[in-house]
Amino acid sequence: METYPMEITFVSLLSAILLLATVHSPVSAALLGVHPLDEKYFASHVIKCKDGSKSFNRERLNDNYCDCVDGTDEPGTSACPKSKFYCRNLGSTPQFIFSSRVNDRICDCCDGSDENDGSFRCPNTCIMGGNIEYKSDNGVSFSTNEHSTVSDLDNIKETKKGMNELIEKLKGLKVLIILQFVLIGFLVIFRMSRRRAMSKRRRR
Repeated sequence: METYPMEITFVSLLSAILLLATVHSPVSAALLGVHPLDEKYFASHVIKCKDGSKSFNRERLNDNYCDCVDGTDEPGTSACPKSKFYCRNLGSTPQFIFSSRVNDRICDCCDGSDENDGSFRCPNTCIMGGNIEYKSDNGVSFSTNEHSTVSDLDNIKETKKGMNELIEKLKGLKVLIILQFVLIGFLVIFRMSRRRAMSKRRRR
């Protein structure tokens, strides 16, 4: 039985491209950890803390120094204990995590965006999923799970995290296996049709 290294290499390259396709375009450093509905809120040069306590310049957004008590100015760092980081998780379920989990060398977001200081790299394991409900009230947005207690959220997250990661990995593996079989099938059909064409030419 003949082997065709070019075809095998082609299948491998396509598989790698499909894996890379799950990675979403990077968010600017200033808007890291910000929900898309909040991007307009952070667009002006002077931004108000969501609790109305004070204002800060846009240059101080995600500068790793806590200016707002509620953590409005540090959505993408662990500087403010009350802030929350938004994982976009393109292709899977978006979620909020506590800022204490940002750059702690543990991958909490399936897109790896919570580990963004360059010291630790997380693979993008986002495959498919739903969406988190998000509300906006008088220009101040919040997630629907924001009013839950820290202990409740931690318990729920720890319980579901292992299962969700396993399900996401299995879904990704299933999709890749199916696509590889489809690609191999096309290559086999192409190879057979080429052989038939060559045999017809030889007969002539």
